Parts: sequence; structure tokens; C-alpha cells
Amino acid sequence: MNAKLFFLAFFLPVFVMAQNSFTINGQLKGIPDNTELVLGNEEINPEPLAKSISKNGAFELKGVVNAPGIYLLSVSGSAQKLAIFMDNSPIKIEGKFDSLANSLVTGSPSHKQFVQFNASFNPYFAKLGKIVADLNAGKPDPGGVKRADYEKTINTIQTKTDEFINANPTSYVSSFVVLFMTQLKPPAEITELRFNKLAGVVKKGYYGKLVEKSIEDSKIGAIGSKAVDFIQNDPSGKPIDLQSFRGKYVLIDFWASWCKPCRMENPNVVMAYNRYKNKNFTVLGVSLDKDKDSWIKAIEDDKLTWTHVSDLKYWNNEVSMKYKIESIPQNYLISPEGIIIDKNLRGNDLLRKLNEVLK
Repeated sequence: MNAKLFFLAFFLPVFVMAQNSFTINGQLKGIPDNTELVLGNEEINPEPLAKSISKNGAFELKGVVNAPGIYLLSVSGSAQKLAIFMDNSPIKIEGKFDSLANSLVTGSPSHKQFVQFNASFNPYFAKLGKIVADLNAGKPDPGGVKRADYEKTINTIQTKTDEFINANPTSYVSSFVVLFMTQLKPPAEITELRFNKLAGVVKKGYYGKLVEKSIEDSKIGAIGSKAVDFIQNDPSGKPIDLQSFRGKYVLIDFWASWCKPCRMENPNVVMAYNRYKNKNFTVLGVSLDKDKDSWIKAIEDDKLTWTHVSDLKYWNNEVSMKYKIESIPQNYLISPEGIIIDKNLRGNDLLRKLNEVLK
């Protein structure tokens, strides 16, 4: 876990702000006169939120926060930046020019939460980082003690996260908490449950929209969901539409000629295809190849006699991007109605599932 990532604030509730603008009054010891200060977050808004020039060690920034969230204060001549969880509140900053990141920020309820969360949760993330570093370095773990400690720490973080969200559903920091915790890969339904506890106005904020998109993306390819439709060309250049397979069970098989695990799995897919191809079942291969000759040769060598498609864009294959494919081999078993009924079936598991649905 990168220690420089923005951690979240904790405990105190932040309600929707009544103010419609903010004013920051700052004092930085040692800052030269006429030094430019810029407050912004290019991910939220490409334009700076506010700018100012220092005079006698002081500065003032004014503006409107339409999307509450983390903004960075940059000061000309300083390599450091100060992270502030901005809302439309009067804010005061006190610090030193040569240690900008350590400045004291007061007045913003959101930022107070942000700071408190940092103090409460950074130790847990530091602990996770050390455990992961030890395990990745191959250090001994007798009895799996370190791995168990890792899981225990993850569970503690998740529990504290839920406590925070339950206590602060109207907080914009809560939406950031939900988004940030997706890095720990909780089940999609947990993220959705947390999101649904947020107030409507918070859901519509910058971080809330990112969480909503994350939830939508996580449902792509989920068992029970509708298979995402697509059209892609076969080796002859003929467009193949997934919808044309409606009425059949279809195994969408993501693979590539250069993928050794895929090639090792191909005989199992061939066996399943030959056994069930006359029982309302077929395979649709989607290749992440980039060289057409290699793709066609692999189809011939491995005797993959079903329909194949590819746009020869490697990992940027448009179908694989729609299905959020991050590794191959990967497959989805689609019902005659176009619903995903199982996925990532390998070897005998594929045969058992086909025997179950096609008996």
C-alpha cells in the first residue's frame, strides 16, 4: 500500500454545507513575497479552484467548491503540496514555507475528518505494507502467522470502515472512504451496500459517481447478469454478432496464441465442444492476439473448429475491454437467453457444468 496515497478522515460527522463559497486565510513562515499559490485537483476540474499571491507571509484564497473532495495546494518554489479535503467552509492554514505538507488546516469539518482518519488508519496500512513486503521477499512465515495477521488487519479495516459509513451517511468523506476501500477488493456487494447507505446528495458528488461506476463495472461479467453484446470480425473479416447465438449455450472463451496457459487449456475446450456441439452448445473464441498469422496458426494447430473473432489489438481488444478482462484464459458460459450462468470453467469443471445444463 503506497503510503503517499490520500487516506481518509474518521469519526466526526460532516453534513451538507450550507455555505456556497469558501475563504482560505493562510500564514506560511518564510514564504517570499509575490509567491504564487494554486489550489486545485485536475481530476475533479482541469481549471484551478483558486489562485493567490503571498504578501508579508500571508495569502488568501477564495472560490466555490462544486465537488467536495481532496484538493492540493501548490506553492511556487516548494516541491511539497498540501492536501485539503475542501468544502465551502472558512479555512485557516498555518505552517512553514519549507514544510508545506505539515501545515495545520482548521475550519473545515471535512478536512478534520480527513486528518483524523489518516491518524487512525495509516498504522493499519503501514502494517499491511510491511507484511506484504516480507511475503513478497520470500521471508519465512512459519504456521502462516504473517498471512493470518494480514487477513486480521484487513478485517479490522473493513469493520472500521462500515462503522464510519453507518455513522456518517451525509458525509462527502464517506463517499471517498467507500471509493478508497475498493483498493482492498471487497466483494462488489459490500461496496454496493456501503454506497446505498450514503445520502442522495453525497452519491451524486464526485467520489459518489466514481463509486457508482465501480459498482456498475463490477457487475459486468457477473453470474446472473446479461452478457454484454458485441460484434467483432472473424479471420475472414466477417462480422460476428454475439446475439446471433441466441437460443444456444455459448462459451465465450478469451484466449490468445501467445498465452501458454490458454494453449494448455485448449484441449479441454476441444473435448467439451466435440462432446456437446450437437446438444445446443458452441464456443465463441475471442482472441487477444495482435498478429493474424499467429492467431490463425494456433486455431489450426489446436484444432479449434468453432467460431473465432478478434480485432488484433492485443490487450486493447474491444470485447475484452467491455468484459473488463485482465488475465487470460477466461471464459463465460452464456444461456440461450443471453444470461451468464457460470464463468472461468476449466477442465472437468467445464464438462460437469455442460453435463448439468445439457443433460
